Amino acid sequence: MSPHDPSLSEAWSRLAPGRRLHGIAAALLPYTAEGAIDWAGFERHVARTRAAGLDVAVNMDTGFGDLLTPDERGAVLAATRRALGGGVRFYAGAYAGDAADPVAGYRASVSAIEAEGGTPVIVQCPALHAMPAGAKADVYRAVAGAAADGALGFELSPRFAPHGEIWDDETFERILAVPGLRGAKHSSLDRATELRRLAARDRARPEFRVYTGNDLAIDLVASGSDYLLGLATFAPESFAARDRALEKGELGFLERNDALQHLGNVAFRAPIPAYKHAAAVFLHMTGGLGGDAIHPRAPRRPAADRALLLDCAVRLGLVDDPERAWCEHVAPHLGDGPAG
Repeated sequence: MSPHDPSLSEAWSRLAPGRRLHGIAAALLPYTAEGAIDWAGFERHVARTRAAGLDVAVNMDTGFGDLLTPDERGAVLAATRRALGGGVRFYAGAYAGDAADPVAGYRASVSAIEAEGGTPVIVQCPALHAMPAGAKADVYRAVAGAAADGALGFELSPRFAPHGEIWDDETFERILAVPGLRGAKHSSLDRATELRRLAARDRARPEFRVYTGNDLAIDLVASGSDYLLGLATFAPESFAARDRALEKGELGFLERNDALQHLGNVAFRAPIPAYKHAAAVFLHMTGGLGGDAIHPRAPRRPAADRALLLDCAVRLGLVDDPERAWCEHVAPHLGDGPAG
């Protein structure tokens, strides 16, 4: 642990019920059994997420953004606009790719996102890793400054993807000072690091939003974070109901959060990138998608996980007939008999 990590009393002192959250779900990009993008399923899921009361982020880790071609990411942006209709803002990952000049690569991606009315989320690239804090902040300043309505930063644990990196504290302090950044998604999966981010934010720039990406500690919203979570794509209505309970100061926030955190603990255990397969299985199991296929190059969960995911769905009240769901979604994959 860092010597600057907050104490238990400092962590408790941050708890703040009665706060309206900004919740963003990183949308899963579903596939067909033949390995093609399921565009109709994707558009329905995007529309459902927005109707639930959450904003939508696409081309993020949950949407296989790093595995898509630039043309595919462009098609995702267009499909998102179709699903949401005009005038509804969404968020989208901006990638530099392997460009020799990361700033130029990012700016091209930002331009494509803004052409569809989206807000860019600057996804890290390997070229940034070796840069000192000041140089990294300069890249974000140049990219966010080119965005008409600002952008979000994004620090991602390499446990999610190899292109990710968790900033040191000096880098985060410099990121806070970038005017074009309105906030940053923090995905270290480390509670103490995120609490330090919140404390630094409060000191230097209170209006800057820290969006938790910690799917293993989603209660950080009660400590001052907003969220941009892959877990939220599993059950957007359940997240929205939890958020309303927090805003109203209702005890139900804790009960709903517990059930969602149980799902997060099941879905986001190692190897973490396989959570996207868990999302597809869960959404199929609960009626949100017509199938559970994912990107052909993405890792899968074992068949036994279906029993765990069904239990999570039951706890959240998302399955009307657990026995039938077992017969349809679990037993055929475990060799326990035919589907009912």
